[in-house]
Amino acid sequence: MNFNLTEEQQMLQDSLRRFLANEYGFEKRKEIIAAGQSLDKPTWNAFAEMGLLGYTLPEEYGGLGGNAMDTLLVMESFGRALVVEPYLSTVVLGGGIIQDAGSDEQKERILPKIATGEEFLALAHQEPGGRHNLDYVRTEIQKHGDDYILNGRKTAVLNAAGAHYLIVSGRRGGRPTEPVSLFLVNHDTSGVEIEEYTTHDGHRVADVILDSVMVSDDDRIGARGQAMPIIEKGVDRAIAALCAEAVGAMEALNETTMEYVKTRQQFGMPIGKFQVIQHRLADMFIAAEQAKSMAILAASMADSDDRKQRREAVSMAKTLVGQSARYVGQQAVQLHGGMGVTDEMFAAHLFKRLTLINLQFGDADYHLGQVSDGLLKSA
Repeated sequence: MNFNLTEEQQMLQDSLRRFLANEYGFEKRKEIIAAGQSLDKPTWNAFAEMGLLGYTLPEEYGGLGGNAMDTLLVMESFGRALVVEPYLSTVVLGGGIIQDAGSDEQKERILPKIATGEEFLALAHQEPGGRHNLDYVRTEIQKHGDDYILNGRKTAVLNAAGAHYLIVSGRRGGRPTEPVSLFLVNHDTSGVEIEEYTTHDGHRVADVILDSVMVSDDDRIGARGQAMPIIEKGVDRAIAALCAEAVGAMEALNETTMEYVKTRQQFGMPIGKFQVIQHRLADMFIAAEQAKSMAILAASMADSDDRKQRREAVSMAKTLVGQSARYVGQQAVQLHGGMGVTDEMFAAHLFKRLTLINLQFGDADYHLGQVSDGLLKSA
């Protein structure tokens, strides 16, 4: 596998990191979170002008025709700067699902507006009691003439309050034995209630209540009862993106920890002079490099239609990235001492984000179980 960036990819990465360093500092991020916002509009518009929002969308819809490897570059840079904008929910998850399974009308209506930064999407799939099981869907779909009625509750939906459209999963009658279907639901449709809250790392999520929400057959995404492969591929693509974000956050955490131990004095010298500290830093850098290799593996398989190989690669990556993130985060906090958990320190926010990334779409223990189950089946 060739890990070298193309000239275009290198230029994108350099320009994006330069923009984030100059325009998206730690203080600005805290201001966005304190204001209860999920994005800074000028920043989002700048992303659109740079081509980031349409980077992986088809060219016929205003995109650049990129793939999951291009998403890796963007998300890794976002991880270094702790960007809170809804790129994952709108571009990776929402845009990816519409691109894979949307009708021609849905693609023409939505994808160009994603690329220009005008519209936002959110996948409303996870439900209370489902934990990390993607197949756990109890939202009811009832036939009503030529239309459908949705009833149910979705939990921890990324950027639900700011989304123009919700991508909602459900089953006929809410019965576990029925296949899953997907519908595109306008955020202001009667019966949609959104209860927004902030996560520990400053991101905005919401519980979505669907009370007799009416949708038409034109709102369906993909064939009736054939949504699980669509959801799985969309989530796998999102997991690969999260792995890349975690790598960026780990690299930033290693760098800020390195700077701290060079200046923190103990016994008349910087603590970075002590051999035990140097060894610990070396372990942290090795863990981040191992995670980066697995993130690249996940990205290389994220667009694959081979479900078994894709899910195996993504679960292996999520396992090792989660383990590395936990180790790097905990060691960085230890080396910072009590300062490592205060809101004033960038390291504390990086640790929080790494902790939440580990939990999203299944933690390291869950995906380790997925890998072991796959190995047993193969044997």
